[in-house]
Amino acid sequence: MHIAIAGNIGAGKTTLTTLLAQEYKWEPHFEDVVDNPYLDDFYHQMDRWSFNLQVYFLNSRFRQVLQIRQSGKQIIQDRTIYEDAHIFAPNLHAMGLMSQRDYENYSSLFELMQGLVGAPDLLIYLRSSVPNLVNQIRQRGRDYENSISEDYLSNLNKRYEDWIKGYDKGKLLIIDVDDLDFVGNQGDFENVKNKIDQLLKDIR
Repeated sequence: MHIAIAGNIGAGKTTLTTLLAQEYKWEPHFEDVVDNPYLDDFYHQMDRWSFNLQVYFLNSRFRQVLQIRQSGKQIIQDRTIYEDAHIFAPNLHAMGLMSQRDYENYSSLFELMQGLVGAPDLLIYLRSSVPNLVNQIRQRGRDYENSISEDYLSNLNKRYEDWIKGYDKGKLLIIDVDDLDFVGNQGDFENVKNKIDQLLKDIR
């Protein structure tokens, strides 16, 4: 079984992935931000490194999904391959930070990869307002995220909402996270877990 968590930067994907992996004894697969050789350069010079960063993430997540499908294990994944192609890459292109040539090359790679992997059995989308995202980003204190603007986050949020409205690849759970505290409030976590349990009954 493949569960995936989607959401904007700072929405709480890694936190919820960790908690659910512990609760259900699932194997977590996290987004590669620690060893990513392009992330810091990208946030300081987006137009120069946008294509490199997106191809790196696309390659990383493609490998993840292949490993998930081949493992036969119960997996929970932090961010999906679809977000790179439907949210981040087109946003960079629209902002003039990725050339038409690079965007077409990237899109062609994604279409090829998408045809070789399956969608998650359950997609959990964490919906968050921009002020909440900003607060979460500041709290975790990653240096390379200091330059992320509210406009950038707002544009990503709009693209996330458009993508989720048309998502039809499998089960979908939308969670509004602005007033939730998965770590500090056990009741919040239990409510989320109950919603997941209901959907898992139809998958198992």
